[in-house]
Amino acid sequence: MAEEEQGFVVRDRRASGGAEAAPVPSSPSKQSVSATSSTESPHAPPAPPVTFSSFVISLGSSSLMLMGEQLDPNQAPIPVNLPQAKEIIDLLSVLEDKTKGNLTPDEQTVLRDMLYALRMKYVTLASPK
Repeated sequence: MAEEEQGFVVRDRRASGGAEAAPVPSSPSKQSVSATSSTESPHAPPAPPVTFSSFVISLGSSSLMLMGEQLDPNQAPIPVNLPQAKEIIDLLSVLEDKTKGNLTPDEQTVLRDMLYALRMKYVTLASPK
């Protein structure tokens, strides 16, 4: 018969002073999951804080991708999905209405300019040719 794979040993030293050891069976898939479960590398720079402007840009980028824009030349093209792109544009429009008077001038400019660009691209793509 094939040699049985041994798992790792967990020792809880809090209660008994390290006298007890309990073997825990492991499988290769569990080991790889636990090794890759951390999403952040200890050497990765911290992510920039999420701001209103970065949120608007993120939504706008998603809408542009759904309208066929290829933001990264190394990325495979995403199929055009105009209804979903319009949904994001509508969401940004609602956000513009609900935040009127509560944004900084820079935030207001980012939102207004993003909506203008998205609407123009959508009209170009949606109009019959």
